[in-house]
Amino acid sequence: MRNDERFEIERAFDLLPHVVGSSWAVVWYRLNKIKKPSREEYRQKVLDYLKMMEPIFEVYPEEDNFSAMKKYVEFRKKEEYEKIISGLNSEVEKRYDRYVDYG
Repeated sequence: MRNDERFEIERAFDLLPHVVGSSWAVVWYRLNKIKKPSREEYRQKVLDYLKMMEPIFEVYPEEDNFSAMKKYVEFRKKEEYEKIISGLNSEVEKRYDRYVDYG
């Protein structure tokens, strides 16, 4: 698969963890008045919210012209999940630091 064919999916997976996952997690913690969740708790909550988007990761049809893209989406999804849990998603980590520092 060419880079230009997966560009939009790459951008989506670059943004979704912190724009969706972290944003929804922060709202959840604020409304539950939890000011200092552990990093592990926060990462798990981010992942929980991101996983709610899984139906959109599976929208491409079972057709030959989509098979490479479907494999790539699955690869990136797993990669992003692992980065979140392991603390390697720098944007999620920044959002955590901002939340516990400024609530």
